[in-house]
Amino acid sequence: MGKLIYGTNRTIEIDDRALAHLKVVMLTKLRRGESFAFSWDNDVEAGSGRGTIWISPGVPLEFAFFGNRRPALNRAWLFALTTTVERGDLILVAEPDEEAPQQQSGARW
Repeated sequence: MGKLIYGTNRTIEIDDRALAHLKVVMLTKLRRGESFAFSWDNDVEAGSGRGTIWISPGVPLEFAFFGNRRPALNRAWLFALTTTVERGDLILVAEPDEEAPQQQSGARW
């Protein structure tokens, strides 16, 4: 289980594979100087519910992975995540099959 560390006091535990995909999408947005909301569902152990934070280029952001191996990226998942953030809120959606149909977007990975 990896960690997304935002600012000085916010840590969110996220599976390494999901975190690797979020990293690509988040860094793409931040490289462009764009702020955005990030939303996720909390695990039952964390009391269920959901959370949202505002991600801004001026706030420190760290991706801490538990494992040493970099997972292969699923382009369909990157597309699905990018689609949510283009609607205004990056939502951690479930990983689709690699073969899931994709529409053309401006994103390149």
